[in-house]
Amino acid sequence: MVFQNSEPLTDRTCRLKAVRLRGTVQSPRVEARVLLSVASDLNLMNSFKGLQGSYLLGVFIVVAPPALVPLVCRLWAESFVFSRLERVCPSVAGTRRRSRTALHFFQSLKMSLTVADLTRGAMTEFQEKLRQQHEESMHRELQTLLSTAADAKEQEISRKDFDGFKKLFHRFLQVKGPAIDWAKISRPPEDSIQPYERIRAKGLPGDIAAALNRLVVVKLNGGLGTSMGCKGPKSLISVRSENTFLDLTVQQIEHLNKTYNADVPLVLMNSFNTDEDTKKILQKYSHHRVKIHTFNQSRYPRINKESLLPIARSMGPDGDSEAWYPPGHGDIYASFSNSGLLDKLLSEGKEYIFVSNIDNLGATVDLFILQHLMSQPQDKRCEFIMEVTDKTRADVKGGTLIEYEERLRLLEIAQVPKAHVDEFKSVTKFKIFNTNNLWISLPAIKRVYDANALDLEIIVNPKTLDGGLNVIQLETAVGAAIKSFKNALGVNVPRSRFLPVKTTSDLLLVMSNLYSLEAGSLTMSQKREFRTTPHVKLGSSFTKVQEYLKRFDNIPDMLELDHLTVSGDVTFGKKVSLKGTVIIIANHGDRIDIPAGAMLENKIVSGNLRILDH
Repeated sequence: MVFQNSEPLTDRTCRLKAVRLRGTVQSPRVEARVLLSVASDLNLMNSFKGLQGSYLLGVFIVVAPPALVPLVCRLWAESFVFSRLERVCPSVAGTRRRSRTALHFFQSLKMSLTVADLTRGAMTEFQEKLRQQHEESMHRELQTLLSTAADAKEQEISRKDFDGFKKLFHRFLQVKGPAIDWAKISRPPEDSIQPYERIRAKGLPGDIAAALNRLVVVKLNGGLGTSMGCKGPKSLISVRSENTFLDLTVQQIEHLNKTYNADVPLVLMNSFNTDEDTKKILQKYSHHRVKIHTFNQSRYPRINKESLLPIARSMGPDGDSEAWYPPGHGDIYASFSNSGLLDKLLSEGKEYIFVSNIDNLGATVDLFILQHLMSQPQDKRCEFIMEVTDKTRADVKGGTLIEYEERLRLLEIAQVPKAHVDEFKSVTKFKIFNTNNLWISLPAIKRVYDANALDLEIIVNPKTLDGGLNVIQLETAVGAAIKSFKNALGVNVPRSRFLPVKTTSDLLLVMSNLYSLEAGSLTMSQKREFRTTPHVKLGSSFTKVQEYLKRFDNIPDMLELDHLTVSGDVTFGKKVSLKGTVIIIANHGDRIDIPAGAMLENKIVSGNLRILDH
């Protein structure tokens, strides 16, 4: 059946054609032929290149009525078999008739295949062909990108990055169905997650300096401060007494080295977004007693969601910055090894790394956990510790530890089937979540990585760029590697070891008198009666750091605060005290100025209150 079409032959017009033609024919077989005609258009248009048939299965499964799917598959199988027969036996082409089916040809060749066999085989081979074509096209595009590298050094670095990307892309194409079978999930065995109190009861290392000398602190420093309205690396945002995240980190490690006469180095995993600015700042720490090393995460190309091809056209700095992304902190294993730093630290006698996000101000070196690692017999030594903490309603999306197929495993919300998301968020069933404070054996990292034994679950992160283009990022999480290490363990730590600053609401907490600062470490004030952290929610007027700072003459007294919600155009004068639950709402067009010296306890403030200088 042939259809005249004056429109350009594109994926969109083919889909529109299918929609227009649906319902105009009564016979299921004729309607199926219509769908196959559209599929044929797509097949001719794509030639298994470009869009590479992405919409073929969409036409079959999305456009076709459910009752027609088996018939469409059968007709596709027949068409598929004809093409194979014509290739193997050219004489078939001359004898082919519309009225004769592929089954008829096979019967004449004394072959016994059922329609199900044909359909299954056709679709399997078709899907495999698509995967191969996607990989071949991706390989060609990456080779073209490599040819635009500025010099041999950039080309070699990018080649290593692309090797990792191609492995990830290959695995992405192989995924069939959910990565998790929900029925196989169970709570971890009791001894696989130990309370911190049990670890602490073992005491400190006998020789603290010797234990510290085998440790390396690694901070994940690839993120920008854009979510808080800042340019450049997030680690360079001032968070307390003009100190940045990076300042506080350096102070913490320098204090350890001075106190115990130790040599704990700091390693920063930067991204292409943060590397240049971070290295400029590092010069100011040259006289501090801490060695600082850096290495870069990989740089992966964003993928067009429709074509599954890179959107980048050039490797150079003049290329579109939106075309590239750092592929999540799970890339640490590959980039750490490729940088040569892993081998260097091993040669210096280092045994463990303590990894954490640089914006988690609670992630300091814990000597009790270090002692637990160092005190184990060599053959039973724990190769991976994940710090977890009790989940609250604010943490329902955080990854959790589970037992899956008799192994300890990290389960992220992105891996959860939609039907079970509410169950995953349940505080009663999944009571802990991952803080991303990790202690990992360096020799074990080398063994597992060199053996290609890391099998990190892929996180498919969809994005819409400023121009409206839909892309996907393939990412991995550092904690997902827990299943690849021997004697892995979770330690349920106090909430104080999880103090992330993701928003200005978090920033208000760490800038307040709720915490005291000593040697780069924040600890909750002894003056606070309850050790829990207040829940703070600042509105959109406070999102950007610059705007946030303008709205406080100084940070309020929050020692007795339980809950604070602020919405609208609100400012705070000097020496304001907030206690209990305080809700302040300025309606659209109104403004509320909280006067200097005000004390609000269990109050709701709304309406319009202006205080002007006289």
